[in-house]
Amino acid sequence: MKTVGDRVMQVLRQLRGPDTSDSVFEATALIVGAVFLVLGFAIAFPVFFGHELTISGTGSIGSFASYGGAITAVLAFVLGRLAVRPEEIREDAVRDGFSVPGDRLRWYDLAAIAFAHAAIAYLGWLGVAELLERSFIGAPVFPFPGAILVSVAFALTAYVAFLSAVALTPMVLSLVLAVFLVVGAFAAMLASSDPDWWRNNLSALGMSTNSASIAFNATLVIAGVMITTISRYATAGLPVDEDGARRGRFIVRGGLILMGVFLACVGVFPVDEFFLVHNTVATGMTVVFAIVVVGLPWFLRSIPRVFVLFGWAYVLVIVMLGVFFAVGYYNLTAVELIAAVLIFSWIIVFLRTAGSVTGGSRGDPASARTDRARAGSPDLLAG
Repeated sequence: MKTVGDRVMQVLRQLRGPDTSDSVFEATALIVGAVFLVLGFAIAFPVFFGHELTISGTGSIGSFASYGGAITAVLAFVLGRLAVRPEEIREDAVRDGFSVPGDRLRWYDLAAIAFAHAAIAYLGWLGVAELLERSFIGAPVFPFPGAILVSVAFALTAYVAFLSAVALTPMVLSLVLAVFLVVGAFAAMLASSDPDWWRNNLSALGMSTNSASIAFNATLVIAGVMITTISRYATAGLPVDEDGARRGRFIVRGGLILMGVFLACVGVFPVDEFFLVHNTVATGMTVVFAIVVVGLPWFLRSIPRVFVLFGWAYVLVIVMLGVFFAVGYYNLTAVELIAAVLIFSWIIVFLRTAGSVTGGSRGDPASARTDRARAGSPDLLAG
């Protein structure tokens, strides 16, 4: 008679075979969530026992859930990636949206993506705790219900992180990137030791004298690595039927990767310690963005014209912001903040547009099977 452990291992082994399905991944995600539910309660209840807890603050259930949720997100993400190891996937290799012939996710790619999931979990549960604290002012939390709440937070985090890992595609990762940038930026703003940072510039959040510098700079570095990762894979499937189109795709990919590198360098070189380098890479990112956007209809002829016009409008707005700053109408923080929102939103929309142009087969098993049947080919990724 099979034990529970044997049944769990049987399900996990199914994930590595050619006959995987969405229902198997969903069932496994539920099992992973259930495991972390039990582990969360087993850890939290002895820690909470004999104490009257607060919702947020030092030693609160919110603090416990946020730190534990970050660890849970990393562990669940790793389990999810192990479940879809490209070298062990054959017919359903398209289930892993990052399985590209001759290429695969590097360890630093996965580390950056896992860190982003951890940061989202940490800041998300911290924010929920703060909101509940202000909704239930002065309300105590007893050990048993506190342990239940924490274990549910762990379970939900594990469930979402696991499904995100097994269904990882450039389009999914673009959403993770957007959420990560938002929570990272707001965390840095809220943690800033200088309430007047906005009077200088956005980079003031990353100064070594600011308590928010670690959060701000780490967000930029991780986001830069994520952009380079997504850019490689999002452009890999763009249709190229001639040498000119192939060169255009190479230019766009190189431009996006260079933008990611520059963004990471903005975080690596704080403005107060490396003024010239910091400003050079920040300006370089904007210049590369403008070149890619303006030349997009010549680089990638398959990109919809409405998206091209969308990008040109963004460049025009950034130019107008520069003029407003030059005449003293806007301060530098306003210009940098709006320009950053425009650039990152364009990158995210481009990644999703590129995914739609490529076709749904890389991230959709059903579409892949249909295309494979039409082509009569046993291997969608062949050639």
